[in-house]
Amino acid sequence: MTGNIFGYVRVSSVEQNEDRQLIALENVGVAKRNIFIDKQSGKNFERPKYKRLVKKLKPGDLLYIQSIDRLGRNYIEIQEQWRSLTKDKGVDIVVLDMPLLDTRSGKDLLGTFIADLVLQILSFVAQTEREHIRERQAQGIAAAKDRGVKFGRPAKELPPNFYSVLEKWQRQELSGREAARECNMPATTFLKKAKQCLKVNKSVPFGTLSTRSL
Repeated sequence: MTGNIFGYVRVSSVEQNEDRQLIALENVGVAKRNIFIDKQSGKNFERPKYKRLVKKLKPGDLLYIQSIDRLGRNYIEIQEQWRSLTKDKGVDIVVLDMPLLDTRSGKDLLGTFIADLVLQILSFVAQTEREHIRERQAQGIAAAKDRGVKFGRPAKELPPNFYSVLEKWQRQELSGREAARECNMPATTFLKKAKQCLKVNKSVPFGTLSTRSL
């Protein structure tokens, strides 16, 4: 080993804790100054620290990662990054949770074949598991919605005078714009809330609202 030793850590959001990965890297002798950390969501995969690390890596350097899915989001990305680092840049990689993925050993034909085979299997498993997680999340959200759980930003409370103004509007004592102005809300918002309230209460035929002018 003649090059420098680096480590790469990625967590998928700012809320997730990177301590487990950091401890594992420090335990194998990676200096803190040589550990690059990205906190990026799955949707935003720019990974600025990883790009900086790749520029810094030179032939003969050694890169430690905790697991294979730190290199990419899916099978293709993981394969591309692995080959780019090991073949194009001449960097050795050690995957801590899979000892067979250690390019320092088994550089003969059989060792390379075994490492490539393990890499393909693990990257496929990583992508499959990620897809299953997304599927379970979607199923959980759908089930929660069926139970009446609300997602997204909470709706703003109606102004205290909304219902009294709504009654005046129903009796055509106020135009839609006048009613909206009294409630201090946009006219389109007033009409939307009025439709919702009257649909629930059924105090007037709902169809009449679609033709009533603001």
